[in-house]
Amino acid sequence: MAGDYVDVPLGGGGQSTLPPVAPLKKQPSRLASGMKRLASMVPDTMKLKRTHSSAQPALRGLRFLDKTSAGKDGWKNVEKRFDEMSADGRLPQESFAKCIGMADSKEFASEVFVALARRRSIKPEDGITKEQLKEFWEELTDQNFDSRLRIFFDMCDKNGDGQLTEDEVKEVIVLSAAANKLAKLKSHAATYASLIMEELDPDHRGYIEIWQLETLLRGMVTAQGPPEKVKLASASLARTMVPSSHRSPMQRRFNKTVDFIHENWKRIWVLSLWAILNIALFMYKFVQYSRRDAFQVMGYCVCIAKGAAETLKLNMAVILLPVCRNTLTRLRSTALSKVVPFDDNINFHKVIALTIAIGAATHTLAHVTCDFPRLVSCPRDKFEATLGPYFNYVQPTYSSLVASTPGWTGILMILIMSFSFTLATHSFRRSVVKLPSPLHHLAGFNAFWYAHHLLVIAYILLVLHSYFIFLTKQWYNRTTWMFLAVPVLFYSCERTIRRVRESSYGVTVIKAAIYPGNVLSIHMNKPSSFKYKSGMYMFVKCPDVSPFEWHPFSITSAPGDDYLSVHIRTLGDWTTELRNLFGKACEAQVSSKKATLARLETTIIADGLKEETCFPKVFIDGPFGAPAQNYKKYDILLLIGLGIGATPFISILKDLLNNIKSNGDVQSTHDAELGCTFKSNGPGRAYFYWVTREQGSFEWFKGVMNDVAESDHDVLLSLTASVQLPCSLLQINK
Repeated sequence: MAGDYVDVPLGGGGQSTLPPVAPLKKQPSRLASGMKRLASMVPDTMKLKRTHSSAQPALRGLRFLDKTSAGKDGWKNVEKRFDEMSADGRLPQESFAKCIGMADSKEFASEVFVALARRRSIKPEDGITKEQLKEFWEELTDQNFDSRLRIFFDMCDKNGDGQLTEDEVKEVIVLSAAANKLAKLKSHAATYASLIMEELDPDHRGYIEIWQLETLLRGMVTAQGPPEKVKLASASLARTMVPSSHRSPMQRRFNKTVDFIHENWKRIWVLSLWAILNIALFMYKFVQYSRRDAFQVMGYCVCIAKGAAETLKLNMAVILLPVCRNTLTRLRSTALSKVVPFDDNINFHKVIALTIAIGAATHTLAHVTCDFPRLVSCPRDKFEATLGPYFNYVQPTYSSLVASTPGWTGILMILIMSFSFTLATHSFRRSVVKLPSPLHHLAGFNAFWYAHHLLVIAYILLVLHSYFIFLTKQWYNRTTWMFLAVPVLFYSCERTIRRVRESSYGVTVIKAAIYPGNVLSIHMNKPSSFKYKSGMYMFVKCPDVSPFEWHPFSITSAPGDDYLSVHIRTLGDWTTELRNLFGKACEAQVSSKKATLARLETTIIADGLKEETCFPKVFIDGPFGAPAQNYKKYDILLLIGLGIGATPFISILKDLLNNIKSNGDVQSTHDAELGCTFKSNGPGRAYFYWVTREQGSFEWFKGVMNDVAESDHDVLLSLTASVQLPCSLLQINK
């Protein structure tokens, strides 16, 4: 044969399977992964067997005829066949494939013929002369990358407009597959054409140009070359995939701003409204006091102090709303959640707290460093003329101002707020700060919890402070109680509901286990009125540990289960004591088995009358909404959990499995009775990445893993654990 041929511009074909899961590492782009998978599909027997030539061995991604294989006699053989097949000195299109030695790929050779003829303005139906055939042959056997790229592009560009559409790319992939007898590649042609367009057409214009295709194929050619060339090719390809709107610094900044607004518009409008209200209240009070008699004595200091105080009224009221959990849980399921970011309630709570701290500091400093000294040192006649009526015409001293009701209530408020806010910071709440004994009790969740409840006193002091202020006499102008009334009522109702639930949600522990890593699992019977969604959390109280403390934990059972379960990691004083109490109960049940609390791996199931005596009594409150509860809105889930942080996703996995099983039963019923297809709602695929520090952590949710493994008729499972980076991947397909 005059020449061997291979035309697999994107790789080859073969069985498409899911790759095995490996430890997490930097991943290539989707296009590079697709190209690599395509290349791996080419059977060795279908790849060109070449003798050594000066051409780079890596130039196998875009090859039509191999001049080296043809040898010196290549053209002579083609010329001989031309003389045999030509008529009136012209070779017809249908004879071109056999003439150049591509008789097994007539369709592909015909497309090459049309592409070469189109460039030379030759009508394919008229055939070509021997001189034109020689030009075709020399171009086909040219090992220059640019020459072969030009042919490939012309084959794709059917209408000659210099642009490639997705359909044109797909057609060439199909021809490549047919020429190399790669049936699997042919069946995936649409997928890979779409993949190429997605990566190389970031502006979504519907076409790509030759320079973009050149960047892709040249990168493939150098992929197995020296590292320096590979790096340059990758950088060039990366630039190709950047939308034109992101290629200049100004455009990048503009588009980043647009993207930021698009992703955070709900947060932006809420924070903007809140900021506008604060500014408006500050300016209102500032202007009001700049026109009052007090301004003549204390100047702008009193304006600043009163302006800051007005923002404090608003923020001390609003800060209670983000922690009204029952209200927020219900609002999450309404249309209001589309415009209000309820999932950011705690972050908003923290932002308001920071603003309160700034406002309180501003108000206090303006008074004690400016207003009080000016008031005390004011000439008596000026004082009596301006502020005398507010102080019964008795000019106060600095100590009398501090000892007055507004003075001492303000000081106590500052002390309580400072203490509470400090213990609420991340360093103290998460025990990052290591304090010496006995101050170490000030770090941790317990200290945060008790310190936050001191703020009840701060609210009482705030009402007293505002009621006995000096410069306002009319009760209706003392507006602090007006700001606080509704939020305090809401919050009080929330706490009342908790007290009611404590008695109505009576639960009994039916099973408990302590796993490696000091994780306590508690299974309780589910009250009939306890309705929840996967991803939600609830509060748990154990009176044997503390009669007051409630702690939040994600629910790890599914809504369809007939029990409630939580998994609790031992991290602080409360969780340690809870684990010890349950550990003693478990140890008593397994007295025949040697086990220590540090590595107890036994599940104890209490039954009958022993249920109340085996385990400590617990109370629950909830459920409360969380961002993960909205998982059914998505078709594909990517769940990433670190250590015990995977707990909300365990409930989601259980719910997915339950739904898949129930939908399978419904599908079977519909198929048998109606002969129709039943389509379920919710995610069709879920990827669960779980990173832990030790292999023993997989024992925490062993039951869920077993359920997934046993459901292999309905789901596709891929599970891998790495020693270097312990990671599990569950892949579920409906």
